[in-house]
Amino acid sequence: MKILKFGGTSVGSAERIKGLLNIINPEERQIVVLSAVAGTTNALVEIGQSFLLGKNEEALKQVKNHKEKYLALIGELFSTEDGLQKAESLINYHFNYISSLGNEMFTPVEEKIVLAQGELLSTTLFHFHLEEIGVSSVLLPALDFMKIDEDNEPMVEYIGEKLNGLLGDTPDNTLYITQGYICRNSFGEIDNLRRGGSDYTASLIGASIKAEEVQIWTDIDGMHNNDPRIVKNTTPIANLSFDEAAELAYFGAKILHPQSVFPAQRYNVPVRLLNTMDPTAAGTLISKDGKSSNQIRAIAAKDEITAIHIHSSRMLLAYGFLRKVFEIFERYKTPIDMITTSEVAVSLTIDDTRYLGDIIKEVEDFGRVRVDHNQTIVCVVGDFGANTHGYAARVLDAVKHLPLQMISYGGSDYNVSILLGHEYKVEALRSLHNRLF
Repeated sequence: MKILKFGGTSVGSAERIKGLLNIINPEERQIVVLSAVAGTTNALVEIGQSFLLGKNEEALKQVKNHKEKYLALIGELFSTEDGLQKAESLINYHFNYISSLGNEMFTPVEEKIVLAQGELLSTTLFHFHLEEIGVSSVLLPALDFMKIDEDNEPMVEYIGEKLNGLLGDTPDNTLYITQGYICRNSFGEIDNLRRGGSDYTASLIGASIKAEEVQIWTDIDGMHNNDPRIVKNTTPIANLSFDEAAELAYFGAKILHPQSVFPAQRYNVPVRLLNTMDPTAAGTLISKDGKSSNQIRAIAAKDEITAIHIHSSRMLLAYGFLRKVFEIFERYKTPIDMITTSEVAVSLTIDDTRYLGDIIKEVEDFGRVRVDHNQTIVCVVGDFGANTHGYAARVLDAVKHLPLQMISYGGSDYNVSILLGHEYKVEALRSLHNRLF
């Protein structure tokens, strides 16, 4: 069985929803994972924020405006009166439900319920469309099998057990449709895998049922060797290893959700990145055999980074210092991206600044602290193992004219990362591309 995930742009219009059958083969056994229609999640975030702030009138206006977009969508998607009526009833149900949530105490629990409506709408509308044109499919509610534990980690064995049970209920069916992004938490409440989580859903499903392959369909033909929005003449990469893909996804390659690599890697399920707009393009295959030796593969950049520099003479010849510092970040559940150290200083970066003030207050007990905002990590991925020579020098030579805040090398065999001010990002990406490729 294959898992096919389609992002918001792939279901962004009636024409594109209809065009999915140019890619999906109803005769082949597969699970189709759909994101919300493009623009929906952003709209639902705004509605949820308005309700949280007590601006119910504004929220209801936002609900009405977004509902009208869906009514226009189904007018183009359905050609029969029966199909149109079913779709309209579905839209009325979901948007009336969203509106009704403003009549009670609105908390983050209700906010997550609001955010779930986008995927519930897109999958059911696609199911209705297939029904109208005579294509058999089964709608699998993700809330019946997708679950995270108390640490917000997916319960892969549980997912596989529940999903295999649901698939066993309809053994003669070949085409299944389910929602990306949404899940239930350890309390049984509606929750989500955070933004970009539809990729994660597809990977988790593939891992849990040991799928033949996971396909991520977006609007670009695979993982490119640099950001095509900024750098000219980038090219897609035919093959990547799981480790290389994970580094690129984490450090800014937008085509793939960072966490989506790990379930596939653990259960050795290949992931293929493909282009909905050009289905014949080869794309990128991510697998255990995808690593190429003696090569620099790609460059990615991650924005909105905050650097924290701690200088303390107490570090000198001391043990346990770094553990105490890291425990602060652990208590505030704030991941660290990069780290460099000397005998009397440590510098590190984070991208989650929700608890920055509290963290700094505690870190200042250890020494002088400087915080730099609006930084960018540029990551160069390739073969940087101990047996390769000269690649790190080429990377640094390409950016020698730029002021670097941090350099991370040796923590991984697959990347060299540099930190610099965001204003130097474009120049860094272009200079590295010209030098390395």
